[in-house]
Amino acid sequence: MIHAASTEERERLLADFVRFCEIESPSGRERAMADALTEDLRGLGLEVEEDDSGPETGSDAGNLLARIPGPEGAPTVLLCAHMDTVPLDGPVEVVSENGLLTNRHDAILGADNKAAVATILGAARRILRDAAGGSAGSPPVGVELLFTTSEEMALGGAKAFDRTRLRADFGYVFDHASPIGEIVLASPTYYSLEARFRGQAAHAGIRPEAGHNAIAAASRAIAAMRIGRLDDETTANVGRIQGGTNANVVAERCTVELEARSLDEGRAGEVVSAMVDALAEAASDAECDVETSVERRFQGYRLPRTAPAVQVAAAALADRGIEPVYINTGGGSDANALIPAGLPVVNLANGTERNHQPDESVTVEALDTMLDVTLAIVARAGR
Repeated sequence: MIHAASTEERERLLADFVRFCEIESPSGRERAMADALTEDLRGLGLEVEEDDSGPETGSDAGNLLARIPGPEGAPTVLLCAHMDTVPLDGPVEVVSENGLLTNRHDAILGADNKAAVATILGAARRILRDAAGGSAGSPPVGVELLFTTSEEMALGGAKAFDRTRLRADFGYVFDHASPIGEIVLASPTYYSLEARFRGQAAHAGIRPEAGHNAIAAASRAIAAMRIGRLDDETTANVGRIQGGTNANVVAERCTVELEARSLDEGRAGEVVSAMVDALAEAASDAECDVETSVERRFQGYRLPRTAPAVQVAAAALADRGIEPVYINTGGGSDANALIPAGLPVVNLANGTERNHQPDESVTVEALDTMLDVTLAIVARAGR
């Protein structure tokens, strides 16, 4: 069994986390983060492969892959995290107060997902150190490290990654902002929907009868929809509406962006179809035209508790004195791209809080615990 991280390793983990958070890497601009991480991995003696997914994802960097070989015939486990963040409204300057890490400025911290990037790097550093020293704690497994781009853009990097490059038998992403110990067993299918209404412009005070108001048509469609939590497994949302030119002009154009998610893929499709119908009917009633486009951004999944990757995670948590808690989520992660590609992957909670918000945070204790859990997973994977 691999021992828990030392004080020195925990200090190094914290330093890595702070350094990574302060490297700006919103989706599409991950170059600096990819370069820093590549340098770190090569400093550990690892070869780093960067793929050519940039043109497909719109990023200035590709996905990074590194391998730590195991004994011949041993299983291989994947550890995965994403390098990008949501857009930043300000710089990142990490501050620590009573063990709570936040951003000094009114902007995200970037713990999503740089907490995982730092803990995976810390685990790799320990695995390589033990292997070089011939430690009895060295895990008899191979380890693959995958760091993706554009995860915040509907998993762009993971979807563009060539799955055949991986040798892993199963793997883990650490990308759920909830208490450590939670194991995600189900994640939804996610559809995005865009509707573009076109009506007829007219002077709102002189000839309103000659106009056909695209904003009014869109509003009528939205009012006819069920929005919010539709049932225990399904949600729908109107996220953005934009249209018109001025208050004294009957709006000729309006664009609406919506989404639907469900743990039941068929149910997600039904909700989207109902949305499209509502949009078409409202456009017709208002004598407007509407063009709709629907895209399945990622596919949902369900994992049984008996899946080997789930059992390994549960045992590793137990090894660290943490009771496993099995949950479903309404969010997506790189697991939603890797599982449909044929690789059993489990998403684990990483102890971060309020991701995508200016008050995003993580504790030093959570970072330390996730490093210990990651090491325990690698140890358990070899049994």
